[in-house]
Amino acid sequence: MFTFALPALFTSSECSGILHLSQGKTQDSGGLVGGVQQSDIRRARISWLDDEGPAAWVMKRIMEAVAQANREAFDFDITEFRERLQVARYDGGEAGHYDWHSDIGEGRIAQFRKATIVTQLSPSNEYEGGGLEINLGNRIMSVPRDQGSAVVFASFMLHRVVPVTRGARSSLTCWSHGPRFR
Repeated sequence: MFTFALPALFTSSECSGILHLSQGKTQDSGGLVGGVQQSDIRRARISWLDDEGPAAWVMKRIMEAVAQANREAFDFDITEFRERLQVARYDGGEAGHYDWHSDIGEGRIAQFRKATIVTQLSPSNEYEGGGLEINLGNRIMSVPRDQGSAVVFASFMLHRVVPVTRGARSSLTCWSHGPRFR
C-alpha cells in the first residue's frame, strides 16, 4: 500500500488558521521546475511556514500524521523533516494546476524525500476542478476533497493537481526524509 488517508486531520477552523498564517508570507510562483519557470507544468502561488513559532502546532500535527501513516502503511526509514511546510494556492482565473510529477528529485534535499502529505485547506464548494490525483499504475485515484482531510503517499508516486476552473484551491504539503530508497 502506498497511500494512507486521514479524513479529518484538521478542522475547518484550523484550516482557516493555517491559511491566515500563510497570508503574512511572501508568495512565490510555484511554476519553477529545475530552477526554470515552467507554467505549462505548474501554475500556483506558494508560501512557506516555519516549523517553529506560530506554525509549530501545524508541524507537530503533520509529524504525528506521517508517523501514524508510516506505522500503518509504509514502514519507510523516515529520519527527519528537512523542509518547511508549503501552502499552495491554485487559482481558477489562472487555470492553476500541477501536471504529473513525483516529489523525489535531483535536488540536495528532494532526493531524500520518502513520504508526502497533502492536506486540503479549502472548502470543496469554493472551487471546481483542482482535484489531486495519484497514479496507482493500473488506475488513477482521486483524493477526497473534504476540508481538513489529508493523504500521505510515497514521494516517488506520480501525482497531479488538475486545472482549477472556478474559485481557488489551497493545500498544505510537507515531505518527510530519510536515506535514499534502494
